[in-house]
Amino acid sequence: MQATAYTYDPESRSGSVLLDDGSPLEFGSAAFEAGGLRLLRPGQRVRIEVEGEGEARRVTLVTLQTF
Repeated sequence: MQATAYTYDPESRSGSVLLDDGSPLEFGSAAFEAGGLRLLRPGQRVRIEVEGEGEARRVTLVTLQTF
């Protein structure tokens, strides 16, 4: 699934993305580290993997979108 980086805190290595429908979804440091990233800037296109549904939905992986 694709999304756009919305926030990122380098100290906690967590943040949030905006899905293509405009809804925000937060990610924790485990999802960030699983993608092997060092830094994320708001506005960057990312690829995410999620699990669960509704309120239990969570991001498990954040990587940069490549073409």
